Amino acid sequence: MESRKSVQNTLNSDQMRQLHSAMLDIVGTMNRPQRDEMLIREASIPLDRALFPLLVGIERFGPIGVVELADRAGRDYTTVSRQVAKLESLGLVTRRASLADRRVREAVVTEKGKATTDLVDAARERIGRKVFENWDPQEFADLVRLMRKFADAIADELPLAKG
Repeated sequence: MESRKSVQNTLNSDQMRQLHSAMLDIVGTMNRPQRDEMLIREASIPLDRALFPLLVGIERFGPIGVVELADRAGRDYTTVSRQVAKLESLGLVTRRASLADRRVREAVVTEKGKATTDLVDAARERIGRKVFENWDPQEFADLVRLMRKFADAIADELPLAKG
């Protein structure tokens, strides 16, 4: 009978360190203010850099409460609350009582906000195409599949990440 090794038994410490190092490089690059500024310029949107990731977060994860949004953004909820109010004053989001818990006010992207995030998505795709232009299509497909698998696995491991 053929023995089967579990994935846990085949992983080695050096690979885990390399994976962690790559993740730190990616997160560090993605969190640089210059990245947001580049996307804002590429998308030609008149939005303050501090508001930009919150608008994207509301569009991707909304309707979303301020506490969860602040947690996802790694910011203080009082700061995020003020910034969401600014997004609301710009007509990019609206706030409403949560359908699940009327005590919670959640942010929802407006049509104007969605149009703005669509411009960001198009800019992100243009930039991404340059990053991956020398990749084999199968390599890119594998990366997408494995990143989704990894994201789901860590969200399952850390319930708070799912928010």
